[in-house]
Amino acid sequence: MTDRAEFLESALLRDAGFRHAFFTRNGGVSAGAYASLSFSIAAGDSAKNVRLNLQRAAFALGVEPERIHFMSQVHGRAVHTLSGEESQSEVLALEGDALVSSATNLACAVRSADCVPVLLADRRSGRVAAAHAGWRGAVAGIVTSSVRALRELGPNAELIAAIGPHISQAAFEVSDDVAEAILAASRDSSIVDRTREKPHVDLRRMLRAELRAEGLADSAIEDVWGCTVTDPARFFSFRRDGKQSGRHLSAIVPRL
Repeated sequence: MTDRAEFLESALLRDAGFRHAFFTRNGGVSAGAYASLSFSIAAGDSAKNVRLNLQRAAFALGVEPERIHFMSQVHGRAVHTLSGEESQSEVLALEGDALVSSATNLACAVRSADCVPVLLADRRSGRVAAAHAGWRGAVAGIVTSSVRALRELGPNAELIAAIGPHISQAAFEVSDDVAEAILAASRDSSIVDRTREKPHVDLRRMLRAELRAEGLADSAIEDVWGCTVTDPARFFSFRRDGKQSGRHLSAIVPRL
């Protein structure tokens, strides 16, 4: 076990000066089903382990552990804007699926285990957002809400986005009803593969189309690849392992 949290980066965000990370499951202290870099007590890991894992994530991000902020996620479209004065427990008590901030002493974060983490940033102002998009959140428009919340904070935003590892189309088998609900909300009609026994949905393609519809060019959107279901060595997966499994952290720090 390494004493450093393992994470993936977006070259697009990094080259624009934003500290960020899509953490994998490796480089933490948790054991068993939560081995080793898990960030959820509610999923069954111990508070001590999560606290130590947050310390490792904080070191990678360059912030204090108590300044990594994430909410109680509800698969909706609510976005909360942080001033930088909030405590970690105050933010955790909020229900929503995206955080926005310009305060450089914190990290906006989301937790996931198959859902899509999306990190956004404004090259001009340094503001950032972190969004959690499960299929219900994608249908509700959480990415659109996040983009608009960033733009509402100031004019002339120059947004970039990174879509992190999540359940891939190859692994995301759904019912006909779910496929129809997702397709009805999508700006890309090719996201559903019906060549197999049951429909398979491409959430990455759906969210990319949503970002484009909000004015982001293809060159302003980066895919940070990885399938949480089919790569157990690097990723936790609710679909593969059930509720008693770890949760990833994806986070981004505002820039001056």
